[in-house]
Amino acid sequence: MDKNRIVLAHGGGGVLTKELVVEIIIPAIGGKVLVLPDAAMVPGADNVFFTTDSFVVKPLFFKGGDIGSLSVHGTVNDLAVSGAEPIAISLSLIIEEGLEIDTLRQIVKSAGRAARECGVNIVTGDTKVVAKGEADELFITTAGIGIANRDNGRKSVEMTGIKVGDKVLINGSIAEHGIAVMSQRKGIDFDTTIRSDSASVWPFVKALLDGEIDIHAMRDPTRGGVAASLVELSGDWKVTTEIYESYIPIRSEVSAACEMLGLDPLSVANEGKLLLYVDKKDADRALRILRETQGGKSAAIIGEVLPPKEVQVFLKTSFGGERVVEMPYGEELPRIC
Repeated sequence: MDKNRIVLAHGGGGVLTKELVVEIIIPAIGGKVLVLPDAAMVPGADNVFFTTDSFVVKPLFFKGGDIGSLSVHGTVNDLAVSGAEPIAISLSLIIEEGLEIDTLRQIVKSAGRAARECGVNIVTGDTKVVAKGEADELFITTAGIGIANRDNGRKSVEMTGIKVGDKVLINGSIAEHGIAVMSQRKGIDFDTTIRSDSASVWPFVKALLDGEIDIHAMRDPTRGGVAASLVELSGDWKVTTEIYESYIPIRSEVSAACEMLGLDPLSVANEGKLLLYVDKKDADRALRILRETQGGKSAAIIGEVLPPKEVQVFLKTSFGGERVVEMPYGEELPRIC
C-alpha cells in the first residue's frame, strides 16, 4: 500500500480511519482532542449539540432503505448517542449529471418521510451538479442540531466514563445493514430477505433517560461495527471489555450470510443499533426498557467491563474459549453508508 495516498480502507471506521483523523486531520485544523466525536457540544451554547455526516452508499436503494432515509437516520443517531434530542438537519446533494429525475425525487421524498418519522425538520440545504463520472450518481452531506436535557426534569447523559463492573447492552440484532447492502450490490439472493436496520435510535435513548438509567457511554456501531466501537471505547477509558458470543443477538440468516461471505459479524456495519455501557445496578432495568421500546425485542446484555488487561476487548466463544476482538483494519464492505 502506498502510504502517501488515500485508500478505501481510510474510510472504513477502523485502524486507518483513526490514523487519518489523529495524525493528519486534527493537527492540520489545530484540534486539541485526540478524536473528533460524531457530535459535540457547541462552544458557548450549553446543551446544544452539532454533527455533520456524508453518505456515499452504493447502491442508492437497498432492502430496508435508501441513501435518503439513511442520511437522516445516520445524522439523528450521532446526536442521539450524545444524549441530545435531534431537532433539525440540513440536506446537501451532490448530483452526478445523468441521474434520473424520478430517482432523485424518490430519494428526497424518502429523506423527508424519514425526517418526519424521526420528529426532525429539514431546515436548509444545498444542491450541486457535477459532470458525468465525478460523483457516482449521488452523494449526500448532512448537518444536524440537537438539544440535551430539553425537557425539564429529564436526566441528561453525563457520560461519566466507563467503569469496572459496567454492563454492555445492545438494542437488537447486529450486522443487518452491511449484509443487506452487500447482498443488493452483488445480486446475492438469500433464502430469507435480509433488510437494513436503518432507523433512529433516539426512542431508545429517550426511554433510558426518562427511566433515569445511569449511562456511562453510548455509541451507534456503524462503520467497523460493534468491534470498532467496543475497542475504541475500551481504549478511551483504559478498561477491558469482555463480551459473550452466545448473548450477542444475530439473526440466523445474517450469521449464515457472514459465514458465506467470510465476514466477522462484529465488524459489519449497523445503522439502527445502540451500544451502551451502564452501571451494573441499572443493567436489568435498562434491558427491560430497551425490550419494551418498539424495535427492541431482541435487546440483550452482551458483556461486562473488567480491570485493564493486555487486550482491550475479548470474546468468550460459545465453545468456552476466548479470542481477541481487534479494531478492523479498514472496511470489509466499502461504500455502505
